[in-house]
Amino acid sequence: MSNSEWNDAEANVLPEKVAQMEANNEIPKTSDRKRVVVIGLGMVGISFMIMLMEWRCREKLMKFDVRRREYDIIVIGEEPHLAYNRVGLTSFFQHRQVENLYLNPKEWYASMPEGSLNYHLNTLVTSIDTEAKTVTTSQGTTVAYDICVLATGSDALLPRHTPGYDAKGVFVYRTIEDLQRLIEYSATKAGTTGAVVGGGLLGLEAAKAMMDLEKFEQVKLIERNRWVLSRQLDADAGGMVVEQVRALGLDVLLSKRVGKINTDADNNVTGVVFEDGESMDCTCICFAIGIKARDEVARKAGIKCADRGGGIVINPDLSTSAPDVYALGECASWESQTFGLIAPGVEMADVLAFNLTQAKAHQSRVFKRPDLSTKLKLLGVEVASFGDFFADRDGPKGLPAKRHGKKEGKEGHVNGEVKERVKNLVDGAAPPPVKALTYKDPFQQVYKKYLFTMDGKYLLGGMMIGDTKDYVKLVPMVKNQKPLEVPPSELILGASKGEDDGDDLTDDTQICSCHNVLKGDVVRSVKDGTCKSLGDVKSCTKAGTGCGGCMPLVTTIFNKTMSSMGQEVKNHLCPHFEYSRADLFNIIYVKKLQSFQEIMKQCGKDSNSLGCEACKPTVGSIIASLFNKHIIDEERRGLQDTNDRFLANIQRNGTFSVVPRVSGGEITANKLIVIGTVAKKYNLYCKITGGQRIDMFGAKKNDLIDIWTELIDGGMESGHAYAKSLRTVKSCVGTTWCRFGIGDSVGMAVRLEERYKSIRSPHKIKGGVSGCVRECAEAQNKDFGLIATEKGFNVFVGGNGGAKPRHSELLAKDVPPDDVVPILDRYLSFYIRTADKLQRTARWIENMPGGIGYLREVILEDKLGICADLEKQMEELVGSFFCEWTEAVKDPKRRALFRQFANTDESATNVENVSERGQQRPTYWPKDAAKLDFRGTQWSGLAWQPLAQTVQFSDSATGSSVAVKRGDTQLALFKVKGAYYATQQMCPHKRAFVLSDGLVGDDAAADKLWVSCPHHKRNYELKGAGAGACANDPELSIATFPVEAREDGNVYVKLPPVEELDARLGTSRWAVRKEETGDPFEEMDRKLARLNMKGRKGIQASHFEEGRGEEGKAREILGGKERGSRGLDF
Repeated sequence: MSNSEWNDAEANVLPEKVAQMEANNEIPKTSDRKRVVVIGLGMVGISFMIMLMEWRCREKLMKFDVRRREYDIIVIGEEPHLAYNRVGLTSFFQHRQVENLYLNPKEWYASMPEGSLNYHLNTLVTSIDTEAKTVTTSQGTTVAYDICVLATGSDALLPRHTPGYDAKGVFVYRTIEDLQRLIEYSATKAGTTGAVVGGGLLGLEAAKAMMDLEKFEQVKLIERNRWVLSRQLDADAGGMVVEQVRALGLDVLLSKRVGKINTDADNNVTGVVFEDGESMDCTCICFAIGIKARDEVARKAGIKCADRGGGIVINPDLSTSAPDVYALGECASWESQTFGLIAPGVEMADVLAFNLTQAKAHQSRVFKRPDLSTKLKLLGVEVASFGDFFADRDGPKGLPAKRHGKKEGKEGHVNGEVKERVKNLVDGAAPPPVKALTYKDPFQQVYKKYLFTMDGKYLLGGMMIGDTKDYVKLVPMVKNQKPLEVPPSELILGASKGEDDGDDLTDDTQICSCHNVLKGDVVRSVKDGTCKSLGDVKSCTKAGTGCGGCMPLVTTIFNKTMSSMGQEVKNHLCPHFEYSRADLFNIIYVKKLQSFQEIMKQCGKDSNSLGCEACKPTVGSIIASLFNKHIIDEERRGLQDTNDRFLANIQRNGTFSVVPRVSGGEITANKLIVIGTVAKKYNLYCKITGGQRIDMFGAKKNDLIDIWTELIDGGMESGHAYAKSLRTVKSCVGTTWCRFGIGDSVGMAVRLEERYKSIRSPHKIKGGVSGCVRECAEAQNKDFGLIATEKGFNVFVGGNGGAKPRHSELLAKDVPPDDVVPILDRYLSFYIRTADKLQRTARWIENMPGGIGYLREVILEDKLGICADLEKQMEELVGSFFCEWTEAVKDPKRRALFRQFANTDESATNVENVSERGQQRPTYWPKDAAKLDFRGTQWSGLAWQPLAQTVQFSDSATGSSVAVKRGDTQLALFKVKGAYYATQQMCPHKRAFVLSDGLVGDDAAADKLWVSCPHHKRNYELKGAGAGACANDPELSIATFPVEAREDGNVYVKLPPVEELDARLGTSRWAVRKEETGDPFEEMDRKLARLNMKGRKGIQASHFEEGRGEEGKAREILGGKERGSRGLDF
């Protein structure tokens, strides 16, 4: 492992980061800090000690502590060197520069905040006084501690029972000094034979080092087993390694044990005698036969140590038998085991540093069975072992827990164990419950053996020789213990491709359920030249003109088909802008353009254009994402779709939904009372949403202000359910209540939702936080999701449900709570900057060159050098938060916008309500559109009628509109560039009275002006010979009328008599009624009724015989007459 691989990239810029934090006064100046004394400046000591800026780094305590400054660290190292890369010792033979092995240069240590880090080299700790809490060094210095961390490592073993072990020319392979002595000695023995005893990882490294010296004529490796790397590989794999290293010039002697070292009169090595009587000449021997934990200072202090094998006995939290004394790395004995690999030591450093700094906000961690996976290149041979790689030989160390296994009582369990022991005595031990899948290629020298559970659903471990590229993919599969999504064979052989047609979907796949449009319909319309743009596709096939949820998929199919024909696919926003959304965002950001008029002049094809229903909401979203001004103010209101224009989701009957924010799904009983009271007062239909909040439907436009006045007065605020912004951060209860929780998912979800609420983005954003791997919050199908781990949180991104569901991908692993926000700040800012219009994070990552790997480089490694700017941008945005509904309620001018009609306080019902399960809802959509030729209606006569005032319209560059009522007829009036237009209010497609809320667009070159229905984007022309025609559905049309503004301040519309107008366009005629729509559950309900299902009751009824039921109980509570109490104190 090289130094660059060991250190995170941000380690090198840490001095600058610390300096920046000091300049910004972000480092606390407290003086009551605890002192941590670390004994040992090796790889584990530095791993525990030093702060790097990302969780993926291995240096922990200062990383966690830099913002808190709770600890000062003193580290005492026995060697004369700073912490160096012991794993990379072999490279020393090439460069001979000690500094090249340093994990961090000397200047790096000096760059830490003043007093936070002091180190002493060439200093041996001789004793620890656990009562006085001091350590004493060989120089007589006494150092006091609050916390003592033993990271003393281990010594290389020498076979002191072997005669000649102390001869000149006997070495071990452990420290820089060992290597320097070996180099000096080898120079005096040129042309002779050198030997290495031990065929493990270290032995092969030592053999390579002796070969690299180019002093010995021959190097021999002596191994007591039948193959090398016997602790990592089986006989087949080890034998293959032997073949390869022999081919590289290393002579390997197997099944040999050194019985004696021969020496001359001056005690110089001359050879060895093996236990089988054979002998071998050599002048140098390097022993690499194992290590012994350095626990002598702990034993002397009375700290409990293991009798067999040595090592300081540690508890699961790394504590020792002495208070406030901990042990890490090779000196520590965990469950009577010591570990000679660096990875377990790093994991111990993780656990201890986390517990000292993060456990206040997260469940404390414990050290568990470490991952002993290794991947190395030894003498040019790629070798890897991972997981439980000897499960077929020794039996599995642990099997994945069965989700739905039958539970046995204690007595049954004991009886089962007895029967099993008897069976083993009679029949012999059963083979391990493991199946092995093996691949061996002697020609390419490739060997793979993967071990699975008996059903093949879980990967347990394995080993690889020659081809180890899948190592990084397989290790997480073992660690996560999740069922495999592919057959075991695919992990070695790869997936069977079959007939690859280059596309996921066949032509008969339905891609638009609203209009039953097939993929083939879109492809054919493009290939035959009928459709040359997405707008053409929508007009010709109607795909995307229903709910619009299929548009991302339709866009992908259109782009692929165009590309396959050799046509250029332009990612322009719309015909008005020859820029993508990302390009336009950057222009607006750099030039600080804040109005649609400025943006159109600087970026549009026609500087005087009105825009359209595609570009206006996108520009409005960009302006909101950058400057966060109120979206319904005059200069921005005309850019908003109906939902944003009225700060509420428009429903199919023309009413709106009301959704207060319930951060993290956590709500008090008092707020529930407020919501329930408001819903009851305004007769609103209530439903719990998938995002864990309460949606109240059926609010009339003219009631919205009153409803929100009461909600805000009750401590609530806008939930932004209407916006392309953060909707919710869903959570399970985590450690708040759940016995399985390991992280405070509610606390994290609340904090994240409170931070990111209201920020506008290319599409809606949803988050989730789960308190453990049971994943009850479904965080892995969210735009961002967190799952608590023992080390912090795994951060997932780019998931979503919808028409094309996508599982999220892991962005960062084991992120401590403190570091979650900076990562999400960067991720969301980058998404807001670079995504296409109406592009969810899922499609954004899929279309991103390099995908999740590139995103990690940008967000975690700062590949583009913009992370600081992304964080700053998000900080400014969240710092400008305000509740849009609060500001609307407080401002008389904004309040005036929430009227159903501009000329009367009357209201009209456009869809008949039906009573269902105790609530009112609108009846279903009509089966057929209103296909009358409204445009061609011949009126008996027309007369001017004043219906609005000019002051009710603004002179906004994006247009202005109101709804008016004449008799029983609803009309829509528009003012665009000083001219007025009048149409019927009803869109014939679904008979929805909503056209005044639609966006107005134009095509200056074709002299066309249209309004787009806010429900399903039917575009109706407003002027010229085609006035009233529907551009994307020729079966539909609307009536238009002459209109003008006069000097008396009124706007006049030329209309037929009221009776004639109502007969043709009246609300009563076109309101949707129940008898038109039918009941889709009629047959199902009949079948269920025949089943006579036991125990069912009416939804509003009580299971008690004399129970009040829903209505009666609520009436009692509201009346203060609740039984058994004095009622609720409202």
